[in-house]
This record gives sequence, C-alpha cells and structure tokens, in this order.
Amino acid sequence: MVVSQMQKGQKAVVKKLHASSELKRRLNSFGVIKGATLTFLAAAPKKSTVEIEVSKMKLALRKEEADTIEVELC
Repeated sequence: MVVSQMQKGQKAVVKKLHASSELKRRLNSFGVIKGATLTFLAAAPKKSTVEIEVSKMKLALRKEEADTIEVELC
C-alpha cells in the first residue's frame, strides 16, 4: 500500500521509499524514513495532494510523491 491509498486518520509504518534520490533525500530530511510512523490527515479533492503527519510535523505531498512511499497499516 502507498500513502495516497490511505484514509483519513489511519496510521502506518514506512516500509520503503521508491523515490528518486533527490525526493528521497527531501523526504528523509522531514523524517519520512523506513520504520517511521505516519498519520494520514487529509486529502484534497481528487486526492491531488495529501497531508500527513510524521514526527509531529505536518507535510503536504503531491499524489506522485505520496505514491513513492510504501507503508503498512498499524
């Protein structure tokens, strides 16, 4: 499962990042690393962007970016 498939309020653990090195570096700097727990907060209409919380930080990601984060629901 990837982040963009999650529903509001669900929690998940990051399993793997399938991102380019630049995006992976950016996500890592925000705490999106293997083993981190994140919470899905909201999705824009048509899920063009999603909002997640990781390490008490709220992040807005494009759907394409969220699709690179493989997670497992808690």
